[in-house]
Amino acid sequence: MPPRGVRRGSKRDRQYRHVKQSQLDQGRSERRAEEIAARTVNKERARSGESRTRSRS
Repeated sequence: MPPRGVRRGSKRDRQYRHVKQSQLDQGRSERRAEEIAARTVNKERARSGESRTRSRS
């Protein structure tokens, strides 16, 4: 399940699915792959100003 605020079919949704699949291909568990994908998408959203708070980096 993508992070809250990510609409289905959006760029971030596609990014989430891509990262999740990549992690599964590398042998990660389903739960760990979802966590990594959600963290990645949230960080990118914060960096680009799409979320309420900005990223520290």
